[in-house]
Amino acid sequence: MSRRWLFWSALAHIGRLSTVLQILLFLPLTLSTLSTPAFLLLSFLLFLHSLIHGTLLLLWGSPALSILQVPMHPFLLLVCFNVFSQSPSPWLTTAASWWGNFLKFSSPGFIILEGLSSLLVVQKLGQEGKELVGQGEGYQFGLLIAAAAAYVTSAWWIVVAYPSAASSPLSSTLLGVALTAFLFLTFIGFGLRRTNIIESSGLALFLAYNVWLCGFDQQSFTDPASSYAPLIENILPHLQTLVNFITNTLPKPVLVALIYRLSILHLASRILPTIGADAWESEYGVDDGWEGRPTSKLTRLLLTYRQAIFVTVYSNLLSNGTVPSVLDPSSQIWWRWMNIFFTLVIWSVELFVSAEDDPITKEWKVE
Repeated sequence: MSRRWLFWSALAHIGRLSTVLQILLFLPLTLSTLSTPAFLLLSFLLFLHSLIHGTLLLLWGSPALSILQVPMHPFLLLVCFNVFSQSPSPWLTTAASWWGNFLKFSSPGFIILEGLSSLLVVQKLGQEGKELVGQGEGYQFGLLIAAAAAYVTSAWWIVVAYPSAASSPLSSTLLGVALTAFLFLTFIGFGLRRTNIIESSGLALFLAYNVWLCGFDQQSFTDPASSYAPLIENILPHLQTLVNFITNTLPKPVLVALIYRLSILHLASRILPTIGADAWESEYGVDDGWEGRPTSKLTRLLLTYRQAIFVTVYSNLLSNGTVPSVLDPSSQIWWRWMNIFFTLVIWSVELFVSAEDDPITKEWKVE
């Protein structure tokens, strides 16, 4: 029985990995070889399929679903190629256009979620740091070295990104204001004893990461269409074409932003149920207990429909997201600046509003 379970578990993991790789390749492949409407249509179809898949997981929960969905993505890709091999139906182009508008106007929502999730994660790191510091001086020394390394890495990252990130007077002004605000908030937080070097160094890395992404402009990207060549008969040139496509069509900032955003949302979804958990532990068994908490239900929904979130986030980044996108590399950089200042504002509010004698706040802060 255990061998059978391991076999199906391994197949399910391979199926999930195959699904991720297919989505990563098929969306930019459609964008570079067909057109923007075809890309949007494939993204919309993948989103609908992910919703159906997540609902089946919620109701059924069998690992076989991860295996059964693998052929669906090539099928949807062939459907898009077939539809756009001739004049597509107006209904399909209208649906693709509406989906594109949704991706465009969802950028502020993704910005807010990313900023809040990043702040939540660094505060959780501060909480964990406090617990480790209390276990001995060795942990305290190690955390000091890690925080110092984070500060140095952030400073180096910002210096390297400065020539491109501060290419205009407005950009350099925003960078100066952001760094000054960060330093002031750090010292104020230290003075009020409501933050620590772990939390501050984590936000420094977050700031440097966003500044680095602000340094990419239209010249930083290769035209997706230029990396595509017609597939020829021999397998070796075929593979060379595929490697060339992956190297040039998938912008590294988009992939970095995708990994970061999905990781930070996943970590935040794991942290949310633990906030204020002490107040619930004494009442465990009353009503629905911990599992009945709204944050627990939200986490379950997020994890169940994570593939739909993945498709939406990736499509948003490729089309008109919060990093320089494939379709419009230069106009979306300002979303990054908004992300920086939004996170700093939320952090400042949290520093000043948190009561010093609040037991939950004390648990999350390190003196």
